Amino acid sequence: MNKPKVIVVAGPTAVGKTEYALRIAEALNGEIVSCDSMQLYRGMDIGSASPSADELARVPHHLISVVDPREGCSAARYQAMATQAIEAILARGRQPIVAGGTGLYLHALLFEMDFGVVQSDPVRRRELEEIATKEGGDVLFQRLAAIDPAAADRIHPHNIKRVIRAIEAAERGEGLRPIGAVKKQRRQDYDFLLMGLARNRQELYARIDQRVQVLADRGLATEVQHLLDMGLTKDDTAMKGIGYKEIIPYLEGRCSFTEALQEVAKNTRHYAKRQMTWFRKYETMHWFSLSSIKDEETALGEMLTWLKENM
Repeated sequence: MNKPKVIVVAGPTAVGKTEYALRIAEALNGEIVSCDSMQLYRGMDIGSASPSADELARVPHHLISVVDPREGCSAARYQAMATQAIEAILARGRQPIVAGGTGLYLHALLFEMDFGVVQSDPVRRRELEEIATKEGGDVLFQRLAAIDPAAADRIHPHNIKRVIRAIEAAERGEGLRPIGAVKKQRRQDYDFLLMGLARNRQELYARIDQRVQVLADRGLATEVQHLLDMGLTKDDTAMKGIGYKEIIPYLEGRCSFTEALQEVAKNTRHYAKRQMTWFRKYETMHWFSLSSIKDEETALGEMLTWLKENM
């Protein structure tokens, strides 16, 4: 029995996933399931570059503006919601198309991942938290580097929560594992067709700069202020997203709007680089280098030809 095909359109921020996913959905009687950790949140449409009202009207979309930003969302929750959406699309006889750039969420969808939480030692966790408070996060990070250098390479020194979890894991003899190790096995219920979109660095960075200016013109600062007025703070998971955390200092009078936007663009470029590093780990990802294809219609034609050959 043939397994249902699920198309995945992945790639870095600003590469063109939204438009190509829309065109593919229109050509193949499809519906789109977002794989973007920020587009999940209500009231964060501008900063997350969510599809416009016109784009949403062209093709049915799922997992857009469905989570209260004060709640937060885990990979496990995303996995459950995305699977439910895919099943509903298939039941309607339509083609599911997963589109987005959040690598961990895509990984959770592709693989049978175990999200069971290992109970930590509350006494030991309090000890580590006290070290961070009294001696500083750098001291804690150096401790992690000494016992698990590989984990230290993957974690930002200022992400105290992750540093503490990594120390706990190392002390239990588990350690943090890279992408290839956290998967159990590829899901057996679907046949995923992985499409990766890429552009050369200069072109991608120019598109990122253009996008940041568009977000600013659409009212990014007003959106962030509204979220703060709702009671969210810089410590909420949703507000740590790129496009939000950089605007808060501007609203607090600690930098100019131009400086804030420059930070958004810089952090987005760094994020795009990390996205490409993540997606290149998937051996079955078929890449389309958009910079070397003469126009959008030609690129779309190549994508549809590849899909029809593999469906």
